[in-house]
Amino acid sequence: MASTLSLPPYNYIFINFFSFTLFFLFLIKKSKIIRKKNFFFFYGWLFGFGFFITNLYWISISLSFDENFKFLIPLTIFLLPAFLALFYGFISYFFIIFKTKNIVGSFFIFSLIFGIIEFLRSFILTGFPWNLVVYSFSNQLEFISVTSILGTYGLNLFCISLFTCPALFIMRESRIDTTVGIIFILIALSFFVHGTYYKKKFDNLDKETFGFKIRVIGSNISLERFYSDVEPINIIEDLIDISDPDFEKKTIFVWPEGILPDISQNELADFDWLFKKYFNRNHLLIIGINSKLKNEFTTKYYNSLSIYDHQLNLINSYNKINLVPFGEFLPYENILKKIGLKTLTNNYQSFSKGDKRKIVDINANNIKLKILPLICYEIIYSGKLFDDNNFDLIMNISEDGWFGESAGPIQHFNHSIFRAIESGKYIVRSANNGSAAIINPTGFVEKQVNFGEKGYVDLEEKRKIKPTIFSKYGNKIFGLLILLYISLIFSFNKFKND
Repeated sequence: MASTLSLPPYNYIFINFFSFTLFFLFLIKKSKIIRKKNFFFFYGWLFGFGFFITNLYWISISLSFDENFKFLIPLTIFLLPAFLALFYGFISYFFIIFKTKNIVGSFFIFSLIFGIIEFLRSFILTGFPWNLVVYSFSNQLEFISVTSILGTYGLNLFCISLFTCPALFIMRESRIDTTVGIIFILIALSFFVHGTYYKKKFDNLDKETFGFKIRVIGSNISLERFYSDVEPINIIEDLIDISDPDFEKKTIFVWPEGILPDISQNELADFDWLFKKYFNRNHLLIIGINSKLKNEFTTKYYNSLSIYDHQLNLINSYNKINLVPFGEFLPYENILKKIGLKTLTNNYQSFSKGDKRKIVDINANNIKLKILPLICYEIIYSGKLFDDNNFDLIMNISEDGWFGESAGPIQHFNHSIFRAIESGKYIVRSANNGSAAIINPTGFVEKQVNFGEKGYVDLEEKRKIKPTIFSKYGNKIFGLLILLYISLIFSFNKFKND
């Protein structure tokens, strides 16, 4: 439970050295007096439940906007943490099965099992890779710069070891145990040195200009628009006012996800008379807006990032792939809709999943740009988000109002920092009721519209770095680290036996 304070927005990192070390020591001590392994599953579950119930409370806020979902709030507060805690139960259970008689071997086994199961948590049942241990370091950009090599899961594995290594000093049986602990501390310090050099190298790179502005909007439009008859014109006028278009400046305006819930992708053209007052051929618009595809038998709805010219002609679009359960699609919809349940973000049916993530090419009105689109929740996934590195930046649009003024929007924003470092790309992020920002490839937030405020930030130039190691190989790096840990486990066991 205390480890929650190590996460954003608090980032009291030192707490993890106590919580992880004590948890590890507890399991070791208990293993000497308790023989039934099922008890250890329960111990791990309790550790995980205390952790998740205190840092995922904000999910229940999203259910408070619709009367049909309010009865689920108590269940969400307890059931989701209880489910995620099962993964921690398996960590303890498998650790007791595989732990060795020597402390350093058990140390590596504990870290390895923890790291692998955290990785699996990120994919099972659509996955929910929220609040990994590594996010404790989200304010330490020099330290996490190594994710450009190791990736988030690789650094997460190292962090588990780092936070547990005080146990090696406490339970040391020989100088080897102490040496391993010191090595992990030295490696952590080397990450800071690498990060300092990495940032300095980046800052010395030449800048290249786009020849136009990318204006990223941060807004505070109420979620009441989803549940009452809010006039779309008022919302559009508010967004145009924030955007502050200039007829003389070439500009791509980026508006948040789902900002006009009652207007579909094709219907936006009906408001061209309003846009003509403020936009000309120097302008393009990128907006998160719902789209639909009809055929003879069905109608499919998508959460889309859509690109329009100044006359609201659709140029290109991307349909979201990673959908939020209950927010964007209803599991077992044919059954649950009979008892009045529906998705939070629309009143018709679940969104359909897009075919594939693609690089979106923008080429209109003498403006050329290649973007990798990530809609809201998609920014939380670490891995090979792209196969082709030939694009200019990552564009993330989001609606963070579902989580009120809780830690949720802040934690969500911090995922963007990790994706920027992993990919070696700039991230431009437009959010409603959240943080809009320009994040450079070192994870540094160059410009930001703070949470709770409205306004815009502009990107006109960027520094271009070579593709990162992680962007080339993705989570294969994590696989290599797993093999390294396994080899260390066998090596230390053999050494101790000899």
